[in-house]
Amino acid sequence: MQTEDDVRRICLSFPGVTERLSWGNPAWFARTLMARFWEDGVLTVKTRERDALAGTSPDTFFWTPHHERSPELVLVRLEQISADELAELLDESYRIAGTVRKAR
Repeated sequence: MQTEDDVRRICLSFPGVTERLSWGNPAWFARTLMARFWEDGVLTVKTRERDALAGTSPDTFFWTPHHERSPELVLVRLEQISADELAELLDESYRIAGTVRKAR
């Protein structure tokens, strides 16, 4: 099982990432939110593959009604993923969170 310490180590390995509390839980930020603990053992990350991940592994990837309006956010059960999968998810989330979108 991946732990909060694993998440922290990976997140803080990316340039410019900071850690602070968000809604009372540990969270990591690039330009915007990159990852945040939703509850014990469940991490919120950003991905462009939310539907595909939840469709193929619903025991690992899911979202709540709270996340409906944010289609890049997915919840991840850390007990269900490997260290490599976690690192890959956090890398994608870092890239998404660090991208500044121009106003239209």
